Amino acid sequence: MQEPNFFDKVYEVAKLIPYGRVTSYGAIAKYLGAARSARMVGWAMNNSLAKDVPAHRVVNRVGVLTGKHHFDGTNLMQQLLENEGLKIEDNQIVDFQKYFWDPVKELGE
Repeated sequence: MQEPNFFDKVYEVAKLIPYGRVTSYGAIAKYLGAARSARMVGWAMNNSLAKDVPAHRVVNRVGVLTGKHHFDGTNLMQQLLENEGLKIEDNQIVDFQKYFWDPVKELGE
């Protein structure tokens, strides 16, 4: 069996993000043992729409919706998060730390 590539590993972690919670590109990279690869996680999210991955739950390290331009429509990412109970102001999640899901803590290393 073929070893999953980095993008596949990113998708596996992203699929575990609970409803109503968010994580960051860097947190996923750190969990995968590639702490300096947050940008690669972002590239993976850009290509995830056809893979049933909740990419809207992955934001930058301070809760800004940096990937929103990859969603159809101008505010789809924000709408999806708001539907899950998060409040967004100026493209940033309000009370980001309250909703932050850290895969290192939640899934172990």
